[in-house]
Amino acid sequence: MTLSVFDLFKIGVGPSSSHTVGPMKAACQFVRTIPLVDVVRFRADLFGALALTGIGHATDQAIVLGLMGEMPDTIDPVNSFDRYEAVCRECKLHLSDGRKIPFNVKTDIIFNNTPLPEHPNGLRLLAFNDEGIVIADQTWFSVGGGFIVSASELQASKSGQILDVKKVPYPFDSAEELLNICCQNNLTIAQLMMKNEIVLNGDCATVQQGLRNLWHVMEASIERGCHTEGILPGGLNVRRRACDLFKELEQSDGDTIAPLLVLDWVSLFALAVNEENAAGGRIVTAPTNGAAGVIPAVIAFYLRFSSDACEEGLFDFMLTAAAIGILYKKNASISAAEVGCQGEIGVACSMAAAGFAAVLGGTIEQIENAAEIGMEHNLGMTCDPVSGLVQIPCIERNTMGAVKGINAARLALRGDGSHQVTLDEVIETMHQTGKDMQSKYKETALGGLATNVILC
Repeated sequence: MTLSVFDLFKIGVGPSSSHTVGPMKAACQFVRTIPLVDVVRFRADLFGALALTGIGHATDQAIVLGLMGEMPDTIDPVNSFDRYEAVCRECKLHLSDGRKIPFNVKTDIIFNNTPLPEHPNGLRLLAFNDEGIVIADQTWFSVGGGFIVSASELQASKSGQILDVKKVPYPFDSAEELLNICCQNNLTIAQLMMKNEIVLNGDCATVQQGLRNLWHVMEASIERGCHTEGILPGGLNVRRRACDLFKELEQSDGDTIAPLLVLDWVSLFALAVNEENAAGGRIVTAPTNGAAGVIPAVIAFYLRFSSDACEEGLFDFMLTAAAIGILYKKNASISAAEVGCQGEIGVACSMAAAGFAAVLGGTIEQIENAAEIGMEHNLGMTCDPVSGLVQIPCIERNTMGAVKGINAARLALRGDGSHQVTLDEVIETMHQTGKDMQSKYKETALGGLATNVILC
């Protein structure tokens, strides 16, 4: 599969890319590819991690909305919950062809904690006709970051079949290969990515407008988070903090006595985004929802506090970060259900470190070093959401990932680019660590903080 910057950064809704965005896309694609006129009933079976934390991640809502023809990038998050509640109340599903059919959320969505052998996040969708005969049966896997693959696609990928033959001028499968291509062609990582993106998505202006649109959504999520008060949904009674912190920082802006105040701004930006995500708001996968605040926080830090910040720098940041994300997607995973939170916060931190090092003028070697540092010090991070919600510890982890990404970039820029551990080695280490990690620490809410935090 040829990956694009727009695969790593996708507009969607919270609270989870793997448990909300992916299932909604799968359900919508399901109804678009079957004879809808013959359908009188649907059933959805959730497996493994998708079932264990599905309620907390709004998977049931996502499936209902997807079956009604909604997609994560176009759905209105303001009224989506009310529409889901109406289905629960009326036991009627509103189809895109105008019909209403019976649908009971409690009995037509089945939670099976046992994973399918192919992947921890499995989803089977069935459609029945008026005689009770199954007329469509599809199995999908939500593999992280909003990516979904059908059972046939996953099998074809594992057997080595080529699913996407679209050629780009500078394909790369490893960090070593990426750096060698850049050196041989006198390109920065961002320039290489842009040349590939033009082939995949149109001319330079089209790609830039797409990146601009992504940043506008990121920026809007920061803005909403900074001005919204209240309690996050889900039952943990987690109070939104970004609004109060924003007011405090606005009053303290320019305070010369507190040189580290700038880091509070970084934390604010990350908090704002992930509180929006936890509330089901509009965000950008970066590369996942659970880690959606890291990269926007570092970009906002760059744009607000760097004297030479410009839109061209924004583009370079996002393109460079995406190149690093592609390496993780190809050679390891960005799914917490596969490798724990090192695949979300860790990858986002690594991507942010690379992007920030790029806009600060780093060489390709320093950029690779920054990305390596960003992941090396997130290795082994578990995914253990309390009550299966993307709130504790997920929201605060984004603040730490953003600060760590900035520090990784600055540390790399203090060197000459030479270092002992390569990015390829740390990606492989992350992959192996994820495979060795017990399943209870991989988005199941069966271990870690999820079982040790006492809820009153």
